Amino acid sequence: MNFLIVGLGNVGREYEDTRHNIGFMVADALVKQADASFATLKHAFVADFKQRNHHVYVIKPTTYMNLSGKAMNYWMQELKIPLENVLVIVDDLAIPFGSLKIKPKGSSAGHNGLKSIESLCGGQQYARLKFGISDDYPKGRQVDYVLGSFTKDEQLDLPALIDHAVKMCQSFVNIGLQLTMTQLNK
Repeated sequence: MNFLIVGLGNVGREYEDTRHNIGFMVADALVKQADASFATLKHAFVADFKQRNHHVYVIKPTTYMNLSGKAMNYWMQELKIPLENVLVIVDDLAIPFGSLKIKPKGSSAGHNGLKSIESLCGGQQYARLKFGISDDYPKGRQVDYVLGSFTKDEQLDLPALIDHAVKMCQSFVNIGLQLTMTQLNK
């Protein structure tokens, strides 16, 4: 069985360590732990590896956040992966920093990457791993906040949180969505 893990983020040095790029950071850690590497292919950086009896593909769209659905749709079609075998890793302002939640579906909640996926990939019925980044910004400064770096205190906690997110991705592939939600949501 094939799985597709989609880490959301923006390409470019200026976005590398920003809150909005946590999907890329988790995807990088997942691929590194599998001893695989990314290649630059159509619409995305793509890596693949075997995990148990499953073939896992990991993509980081190169289309920028607002067009993430274009890359995800292309690779779902190219690899013939059904929506139920897709997991999207996304930053979430609505949950506190340190919270990680895997969910079977949901709205975009205003997230432009998720809006793009909804419009191009068949709606809201796909799993997502929501990485809490909190909403600690002054009114009207949301863009600066999500495109800003994590605080020094947050940076201390990031490695353990990214490791836990990787564990959640691996669990999604190995034991499925429901058991992963029960055992690993934090």
